[in-house]
Amino acid sequence: MNDILEKIFSPSTPEVSIIPVMSIDAGHDLGEVGNPNILPILTLRNAILFPGTVIPITIGREKSVKLINTVNGGDKLLGAVIQNDVKTEDPKAEDICNIGTLGKIIKIIEMPDKTITAIVQGVKRFKIAQVVTTEPYIMAEVNYLSEDNPAKNDDMDIICSSIKDSALQIIKLSNLPQEASFAIKNIEGYNFLVNFIASTIEVDNVMDKVAILEENNLRERAMKLLNLLNKQIDLLKIKDDIQKKVRSEIDQQQREYYLNNQLKTIQEELGMNSDEDDINDLKKRAANKNWPDYAAKAFDKEIAKLEKINTNSPDYNVQYSYVEFLVDLPWNEYTEDNLDMKNAQKILDEDHYGLDKVKERIIEYLAVLKLKGDMKSPILCLYGPPGVGKTSLGKSIAKALGREYGRISLGGLHDESEIRGHRRTYIGAMPGRIINTIKRTGSSNPVIVLDEIEKVSDDFKGDPASALLEVLDPEQNTTFHDNYLDIDYDLSKVLFITTANNISTIHPALRDRMEMIEVSGYLAEEKVEIAKGYLIPKQTEAHGLKPENLNLSTKAIETIIDQYTRESGVRSLDKQIAKIARMVAKNIALEDPVKEVIDEADVKEYLGLPTNFHDIQKGNEAPGVVTGLAWTQVGGEVLFVECSICDGKGSLTTTGNLGDVMKESTIIAREYLKAHPQLIGVDTKLFFKKDLHIHVPEGAVPKDGPSAGITMVCAMASAIKGKAIKSGIAMTGEITLRGRVLPVGGIKEKILAAKRAGVDTIVLCKENEKDIKEIKEIYVKGLTFHYVETIADVLKFVFEK
Repeated sequence: MNDILEKIFSPSTPEVSIIPVMSIDAGHDLGEVGNPNILPILTLRNAILFPGTVIPITIGREKSVKLINTVNGGDKLLGAVIQNDVKTEDPKAEDICNIGTLGKIIKIIEMPDKTITAIVQGVKRFKIAQVVTTEPYIMAEVNYLSEDNPAKNDDMDIICSSIKDSALQIIKLSNLPQEASFAIKNIEGYNFLVNFIASTIEVDNVMDKVAILEENNLRERAMKLLNLLNKQIDLLKIKDDIQKKVRSEIDQQQREYYLNNQLKTIQEELGMNSDEDDINDLKKRAANKNWPDYAAKAFDKEIAKLEKINTNSPDYNVQYSYVEFLVDLPWNEYTEDNLDMKNAQKILDEDHYGLDKVKERIIEYLAVLKLKGDMKSPILCLYGPPGVGKTSLGKSIAKALGREYGRISLGGLHDESEIRGHRRTYIGAMPGRIINTIKRTGSSNPVIVLDEIEKVSDDFKGDPASALLEVLDPEQNTTFHDNYLDIDYDLSKVLFITTANNISTIHPALRDRMEMIEVSGYLAEEKVEIAKGYLIPKQTEAHGLKPENLNLSTKAIETIIDQYTRESGVRSLDKQIAKIARMVAKNIALEDPVKEVIDEADVKEYLGLPTNFHDIQKGNEAPGVVTGLAWTQVGGEVLFVECSICDGKGSLTTTGNLGDVMKESTIIAREYLKAHPQLIGVDTKLFFKKDLHIHVPEGAVPKDGPSAGITMVCAMASAIKGKAIKSGIAMTGEITLRGRVLPVGGIKEKILAAKRAGVDTIVLCKENEKDIKEIKEIYVKGLTFHYVETIADVLKFVFEK
């Protein structure tokens, strides 16, 4: 029984082994044991001797050795007391607990390592009254504590039964033999059961055992023991759960290891590449790379790291992907530029109509490249309304130069790591779009279009526009740093072309790094040519038609442009032509008759009723009505400004959904006329007796900008004089309080709107004359331009006979 019980519990340290034996009250004969008042005190580090139990004590201290030798030669009695701190090497009187147990040495054993082990059995409890001496070891006067030996009762039976159940549960959780359970069940006697299990239970704080030892009431001592047992059970359950999880993980790893070995064997039998073959393949490819020294060193370092990683580890795939990406990048691999400028001009003209400024800049770049042989690529920004061919122009430029082409859409981009990549410490890290595009094109000098650069936004993840500063700066992008790649890459040979609709929202520092080239909207005449030369052939091929099946007359194209589209580009025009092509394809498939030429009158049959109606200049026959010119993102528009006058207190009202800048223009216009009434032949007092109301039709459409300034002045002057301005006039220009007329933008689009509305004379600032001269003469044919410098010039011109 004793051999079994000694395995039930493990001690808190390896210094002391606990060997439970029969208790005194169970019949073990200790002989006559007296109650000496003065006892030699043996201090224990982390074990407590309970009455009736036997424990082996390893003796190591010099004082303890002297004590054991002395006691063993006498009555063999000693006091076993635990010290307060296990780290104390030479405990004094104040370092020991005042509760202990009288013990009797049963046997002394000399161990092979020359240490002494004393087998001591507990007899009865005592409390130290006072320490008599500390040399050569501690001697103390003690008072013995009475033992509580209650008669057999139901209450103690229940408590002891619970203690046994808890002890049995600990045995089960500890995976001990079933014989141990049998031994526990057969222990008799309340005192021995409590002392035996209290002596053997493992606790984190040994003072918990001291609390049990000093308790005189056996019932209370049993309850404290039961609480300790329950805590021990909870700990064992947690340990058991952890062991199960660890065992499960180890089993899974062993299973994966076994299956991977089988897979490796199968792959070798089938002649498939193993992991070693993949690494050797990377090394062969790296040997043929013409990369810079720092990239080669980085590869050697990373491939060495890869070889050390277990192929079954998740880190292996991450590391392999990175090394493979290093090898896949086109280090110092460049395509040869086609420096034939005539051929480049021919390709650009074939793909796009107009856009002379952009084409000229590309030819200039080719010319310098041809003379110098090597130069940093320019950073071009093409800005203009949607649908004018900015994005597709990048592809044509790549074709003309004989380079690879890549496109990155920046619309809605709000994460800086999309540009610079993620650091490899993150799970699922990827390189940035710039480096990824370089890899995809397979060349270090491609043409990369960064589409819609003004639509980049920032949030808590960073500012992508700031990351683009390094990409688009020729002085910095020679050492572009991608977070995933983690080494520098040269982007100086890449020709970056950015596109934008509205440059006002582009980061100023970013805009400063780019060469801005405006791609303005197309005039109606240009759209006709684009439709004939590009769009109709494109849709003919896309719908499987023959050239003779889709034949639109010039008048038909003009009707589509004027009545079915409202844009500066040709995107909607392309859609309308595609719709006609589908109708023609359907008629051919159904073997219905197909018209040889689709004329102006046939357009309604294919496209339905017109969807776009342009304002026609009414001749300004009524006083207070003046035609202005406005620029929108879909092209130019005419703007009718109406002014009425009535009796009042000199107030000014504006309606028509006007913006702040436009409202300020109306105030400037009125204040100027109030300060210079002689220009319109009235007295200043009139402005304090009359109310003015400015209205711009189409009130649901927001309007803003300073270019309607002279239109506001003329409308007010016309209403006050009660006289209409000359017919056939439209105007645009900003005004100041000093009466100056300032230049405005969007002149080309505004001219298109004026011609469409039937205007024949346009009034604009003298400084805008340079813009008119840049427009081809064929597009301004039939228009008269009157240039002004002051408001007085405007009023004089519009009211003269």
